[in-house]
Amino acid sequence: MDDRKSIWGLIAIPSVITLAITVLRLVGELERWPSPWFNNSAGGGAAIIGISWLPILFGPWFARQLVRSGDAPASGLKAVGLAFLAAAIWMGGTVWLQSMFAHLTYLALVPCVLMLAAAFVPGIGWPSLGKTLLAYAFAARLPVLVVMFLAMSANNGKGWGTHYDAIGPAFASSSFARKYLYEAFVPQMTLWIGWTVAVGAIFGSVTGALARAGKRTAPAGA
Repeated sequence: MDDRKSIWGLIAIPSVITLAITVLRLVGELERWPSPWFNNSAGGGAAIIGISWLPILFGPWFARQLVRSGDAPASGLKAVGLAFLAAAIWMGGTVWLQSMFAHLTYLALVPCVLMLAAAFVPGIGWPSLGKTLLAYAFAARLPVLVVMFLAMSANNGKGWGTHYDAIGPAFASSSFARKYLYEAFVPQMTLWIGWTVAVGAIFGSVTGALARAGKRTAPAGA
């Protein structure tokens, strides 16, 4: 089977679910539905209705589908270890970026790139899961970029009053292009890609390692 076809087959339903939640969140914020389900503040305020926690569910789902198709990790321990390494790299980039908030410059892109790099680490231990999560991450975040563009440019740049167009003080007086670059494109295409893959890989690789171990012990226990 073509690798790209198999990946898109795996992520099709999760991507549609993710898009539906993105739309639901936008509608909820526009209608000012209550917290903690929705939150219009910058960053989203850890609202329950959101897509950032979905890798916790879809990582194991991807892993189970891959194992069932005969594509288990060569080493469960290695896959788990590299997933946690990816998370550690992502966390390091986050701490680094936070330390630069007081004096944001173009150097802030460096820790963002580091967080994106974390997304490629799990694939070393389990290539198929890494590729699947990476494809899902982009499928999840590209629609958010579209929503943020529409939200930030609405009402002559005043926005819709949602978290999708909430601008931090560092860029409040910046041009639209600069706001979109730093508030939308960069975080969605680096920080959130790294997060999605790293979190999905942790839960997915543990699931895969357990499934792999179960397959090995099943004949002996039969």
